[in-house]
Amino acid sequence: MTTKLFGEPVQRVEDAKLVTGTAHFLDDIGHDSLGVAFVRSPHAHARVVDIDASGALEVDGLVAVYTYDDLVAADEAEGSTVAHPLPLLIPHPSLHAPRTGYALARDEVNHVGEPVVMVVARDRYLAEDAAERVVVTYDFLPPVVGVAAAREAARTVHEDVPDNVAAHLLQVVGDVDAVMAAAPRRLRLDLDVERSASMPMEGKGVHARWDPVDGSMRVHSSTQTSTSVRAAVAARLGLPAGKVECVAPMVGGGFGVKIVHPWPEEVLVPWAARRLGHEVKWVEDRREHFVSSAHERGQLQEIEVGFDDEGRILALDVRFWHDNGAYTPYGVIVPIITSTQLLGPYKPAAYRCEWWSLYTNTVIVTPYRGAGRPQGVFAMERTVDAIAEELGLDRAELRARNFIRPDEMPYDHHLTFQDGRPLVYDSGDFPASLAKLKELVDWDATLAMAAAARAGGRHVGVGLACYVEGTGVGPYEGAHVRVESSGKVKVATGLTTQGQGHFTSFAQVAADELGVPLEDVEVVTGDTRRFGYAVGTFASRAAVVSGNAIALASRKVREKALRIAGEALEADPGDLEIVDGQVRVKGSPGASIPLATVAVLSNPLRYAFDEASKAATQFAVGDASGPPVADDEEPGLEGTDYYSPTQSTFANGMHAVVVETDPETAEISILRYCVVHDCGPLINPMIVEGQVHGGVAQGVGGALYERMAYDENGQLLNASFMDFLMPYASEVPHIEIDHLETPSPLNPLGIKGAGEAGVIPSAAVFAAAVEDAEGFPITKMPISPSELHELRARHAAGELRPLRRRTTTEETS
Repeated sequence: MTTKLFGEPVQRVEDAKLVTGTAHFLDDIGHDSLGVAFVRSPHAHARVVDIDASGALEVDGLVAVYTYDDLVAADEAEGSTVAHPLPLLIPHPSLHAPRTGYALARDEVNHVGEPVVMVVARDRYLAEDAAERVVVTYDFLPPVVGVAAAREAARTVHEDVPDNVAAHLLQVVGDVDAVMAAAPRRLRLDLDVERSASMPMEGKGVHARWDPVDGSMRVHSSTQTSTSVRAAVAARLGLPAGKVECVAPMVGGGFGVKIVHPWPEEVLVPWAARRLGHEVKWVEDRREHFVSSAHERGQLQEIEVGFDDEGRILALDVRFWHDNGAYTPYGVIVPIITSTQLLGPYKPAAYRCEWWSLYTNTVIVTPYRGAGRPQGVFAMERTVDAIAEELGLDRAELRARNFIRPDEMPYDHHLTFQDGRPLVYDSGDFPASLAKLKELVDWDATLAMAAAARAGGRHVGVGLACYVEGTGVGPYEGAHVRVESSGKVKVATGLTTQGQGHFTSFAQVAADELGVPLEDVEVVTGDTRRFGYAVGTFASRAAVVSGNAIALASRKVREKALRIAGEALEADPGDLEIVDGQVRVKGSPGASIPLATVAVLSNPLRYAFDEASKAATQFAVGDASGPPVADDEEPGLEGTDYYSPTQSTFANGMHAVVVETDPETAEISILRYCVVHDCGPLINPMIVEGQVHGGVAQGVGGALYERMAYDENGQLLNASFMDFLMPYASEVPHIEIDHLETPSPLNPLGIKGAGEAGVIPSAAVFAAAVEDAEGFPITKMPISPSELHELRARHAAGELRPLRRRTTTEETS
């Protein structure tokens, strides 16, 4: 008997392949390919004066060495546009000085790791040997490193952008100045969030094979957007889109960095494959990922807040400066998200946010899991904590006083979100979420425990942070669902997957809609041969957009199946149901027909080539007075549909953490971590909790360990896992989770995204907990033991004021 699958913690169907090594990743493809290595800039800012590749020619096995001049020559000869600047993917009116790099540096490099020369050899090892013999002569230029230096603009990254400002945007709701002036109380905060970066287990990679017979290109890429890579490759190489296929095989994590496209390598590898008439492959090594992929997070923030004596926020005035790195290929999505998601579950009467996105001579900044939200939540939650501190109020109570109420949903902030649509929350019950979190963490008792511990000389603190997350952005996703004559169901969606459990979640949706066992459903993602129209996997959108598309396509197939079965059973389709792969008359299970047989009947045949097809010949199927295939129908039991949202859905959640800091070493230990999460109805609770676990682990790393340590010359000092600290399992706490489900009214399944939730409040919640443990303000994240040690020294010297609650209710230890 088929059971209800939507909402069940079904075991992931893809894991057997993943854990037994039988899943194919990019480097499992094309073993006979030529290998590629890149000569990358060792300087953060320099002019390329000369390239001498003569030494590389001595390497046995060298196939080709390409520079920017070769791209120009090819463009002139072939009509391609490989030498053109890489595209600006998401233009925006605020982005008044966009700059993008070239596939190979033309005459200037703007960050360490920028590709300058492409070397192709018989294999990767030989390509590396040859690349080491290429001599590039540079004329050094002074670099701009860090947000503060970029804001000062004593030096410039791009000569024609004298203030280093790529983009500037101001959004205002209400008369901020007047409300601020009239507010009974005001506070100012200066905050700092450093850079970090995603570190997927598998780096980027591209494999390309050119077919000279039919002039077609097949590209494999570890991308988050195979359809867009296909389009980009076709455009750059001057090929018809129909002559390019792009397949994303199993991909070992993305976290945003692989939504950028085309990366230089995604253009150059197919270009070289066509030029050389041979398969070509490049797989990123870890150092390349550190110095030439994308980072995120870096912002300086200034906040002024006006509030009343009850702690109600009246006016919020935010200015921040965002580090966008050397170029802006992905536009300004990250700072837009920060500025709009900053408000979280709160509703200040007046809000102004002004930001500047600045060029620096460091790696580009593009969305990384959370995508601007951790910075926004840090700004807002630090502000709320500061108000509670100022008024001596319980931090949870202060938040509750400022929540948007459930009866105010949908709530319009009168701002424009990252998708260009109004920022309108679709659903949520923030008071209920807070009540759940307080119960989960036992809020009052935990605060009392921490206070008692501090009284005993321990440094124990409790943090709380809330967030709202825009998910399920458009423009659309689609799906094709087909029931085969075997009864098996094939589902294809163009959206890619990087380990999120899509094969299971999507199969649950299709199986539920069609009434078939889960094991009868096979899902394919990210293959343009199977589904050619898609956007990609990012922004917690897969379940919302592709999940609903699969549901709609499945419903089309179900409707057709019931109609055909109705004819066969001489029953009204409205009286039929599909259970366990059998179409049957409701209340009369004996009157039934297998869905597999319905699939056979849906495809009238001329030839009875096997037993099943005998039932589908034109002499056995349908009304003989009409055509075998009706005018408004197609043969086959299959359907395609799309879901295109009118606006984003908005998930939300709240985290609480209890930490203890070592009085001698300043090491920060996590005692408890609690999460309440609302992403609407859960397709698979186990997968959602896995997403939360992964996000929290990434958040622990971002808050306590990870940073991109650039020196004043723009050299990344920790470009390896020897120096870039990631949390091991020993640093990731046990995570206690509870769920609230407020369905979205915007889509048929009522679901909201969940992929980024775990990481979003981490910086804020850890800052609050460490602050509570230490008794002085924390305004910069991430925080390491050595930095905490320095803050303690400054606090002891009177440079950092003690928390008011320490001076009134507790003595600092």
